[in-house]
Amino acid sequence: MYLSMIEATTREVLLGTAASVALLHTLIGVDHYLPFVVLGRARNWSMGKVAGLTAVCGLGHVIGSIVLGVLGIALGTAVGDLEAVESVRGELAAWGLIAFGLVYTTWALVRLQRNKTHSHAHRLLHADGAPHAHGHSHQHDHLQTPKAQSSASFWGLFVVFALGPCEPLIPVLMAPAFAHDWWLVAEVTGIFAAVTIGSMVSMAVIGAKGLSFARFDGIERYSGVLAGSAIAASGLAIQFLGI
Repeated sequence: MYLSMIEATTREVLLGTAASVALLHTLIGVDHYLPFVVLGRARNWSMGKVAGLTAVCGLGHVIGSIVLGVLGIALGTAVGDLEAVESVRGELAAWGLIAFGLVYTTWALVRLQRNKTHSHAHRLLHADGAPHAHGHSHQHDHLQTPKAQSSASFWGLFVVFALGPCEPLIPVLMAPAFAHDWWLVAEVTGIFAAVTIGSMVSMAVIGAKGLSFARFDGIERYSGVLAGSAIAASGLAIQFLGI
């Protein structure tokens, strides 16, 4: 009876640790939700789309680390070795965010240049014999369709998030694995994944909703440039500040 109480307490501690670590890991890592907030504003995504794309990318984010952890358990790999692999993945993800942000910023700048409004004036003689100038404007958009642009943005982010590690999951996952408690391994994994994805979606929707009330008169047309710059900045913060 006493032993079962200890086992129950240990299980609760591990599950609570998995949940709290997942939540803290997500809240501190602004890269988990900032890209979806700024892209949602720049691309005029609905709250449902922001939530859906964040959830899918979050799933890709946790699956990579789960697969690595399961392989580590199966091969008997030490925790330190797995964390070293996760560190390399973290480097790749940070540089991926930087590259994504810079590419998106460049694309937005090119789009601004190509979408300039051209005014054409025509001088006509009306019946009264007086010349009148008439002007009209039109847009030139030689880039991708909005659907193709959104698809490219999503897949770019998905690849980056799939590369991104969930470093805190590894030690929490390995603890029940050493005790050969595979049901607890599954529970810890499920709790960590659910809290990570849930908090990513919550923060992205809250941020997107808050940003939707902001007015950027005069600079709204630069929203794509600002979004790309913010994403690149979040990658730089991860890479050089360890955020």
